[in-house]
Amino acid sequence: MGEFWETSFVEKQAMWGFEPSKSAVLTKEFFVQKSVKNMLIPGIGYGRNAQIFRDNGIAVTGIEISKTAIVLAKKHYGSGMTIHHGSVVDMPFDAHQYDGIFCYALIHLLDASEREKLVRDCYNQLSQGGYMVFTAISKEAHTYGKGKLVSKDRYEIFEGVKMYFYDRASIHAAFDKAGLFEITEVNESFPFFLIKCRKAEQAG
Repeated sequence: MGEFWETSFVEKQAMWGFEPSKSAVLTKEFFVQKSVKNMLIPGIGYGRNAQIFRDNGIAVTGIEISKTAIVLAKKHYGSGMTIHHGSVVDMPFDAHQYDGIFCYALIHLLDASEREKLVRDCYNQLSQGGYMVFTAISKEAHTYGKGKLVSKDRYEIFEGVKMYFYDRASIHAAFDKAGLFEITEVNESFPFFLIKCRKAEQAG
């Protein structure tokens, strides 16, 4: 998967531009409301969804598999962000615990065991009372059911890109144990679910 993303990166960059996604704007507002001071973005890409948090005083650490993306992030947004080079499936990359985690349009690209590990790893890196927000593609997307069926609700849309499509039941199955408390819908390039979880504070 890494090679595919690397080779198509320039094309994707031009398509996405440098404005933050709608989900990032909504999550920024939520994190500011909850006084999040530091956060982790697995799959930070070239940083377009990171700067809006930094502009609001939140320290951002990222994880990114593409060296090209990391170079672009530093070029456009400076060197003030720590970005770990590697795949999110190899988390954790540090021992920090974060007030917030934002994972945008990434989890649905992973297989079942990787998705489960990502949720668990992110939850483990949340501080007590911290929040994590995931966006995941919905079965309402026009690409659902297209391409080659790989496993239940997972399709190879085109060569090298497999997507798992979520509904509310599969979100509950994946996130209930990680403090799920809200599911909303947001339309961007695809219909996404915005999934919010909170790590409970331990008594005493």
